[in-house]
Amino acid sequence: MGISGKALKRAPELQPFSREHHHGLLLCRKIRKGLSSGIEPERLAHYAQYFFSEQLVAHFNDEEKYVFPILGEAHELVQKALREHRRLVRLFEKMEGPTRSLSLIEEELEAHIRFEERVLFPEIQKVATSEQLRTIEEHHTELLACDNWEDPFWK
Repeated sequence: MGISGKALKRAPELQPFSREHHHGLLLCRKIRKGLSSGIEPERLAHYAQYFFSEQLVAHFNDEEKYVFPILGEAHELVQKALREHRRLVRLFEKMEGPTRSLSLIEEELEAHIRFEERVLFPEIQKVATSEQLRTIEEHHTELLACDNWEDPFWK
C-alpha cells in the first residue's frame, strides 16, 4: 500500500513476474479442482511436474538472481521467500504420496505467491532504482503459460 492507502501500481519491469504468479495461482486452482473432482492424483502430479520444470524453476531462478538482490539476501522478506522457494522445490521433487504432496503444493504455492505479490514485491518496488529495474527487464523473459498440456484434466 502506498502512503494514500491505495495499492502501488506494479512497476512495468515486475509485471511479467506478476503474470507468471497468475499462472502459478491457476496451477493451484487446477490442483484443487482436480483433487475435488476425483481426478487420479498421478495425472495431476504429471502436470504439476511439467509446470514445475517448464515454469517454476526458471521463475524462481530469475527472482533470486535479479529481483531479490534489490533488498539483499540478508533482508528478512528475502530470507522468507528463499525458504519458501526451497520448500516448494522439495515438494515438487519428492512428490511422495501424490495426493498429500499436491495438497501441500497447492496450499504453499498459493500462500507464497500471495506473500510475494502483497508484501515482498511492493517492498522491492519502493527501493528499486531505475537501473535495477532495467536490469530485470533486460534479463527476464516472461515465461509462457503451461496450458498446452496433452491431458487437460481441468476442462
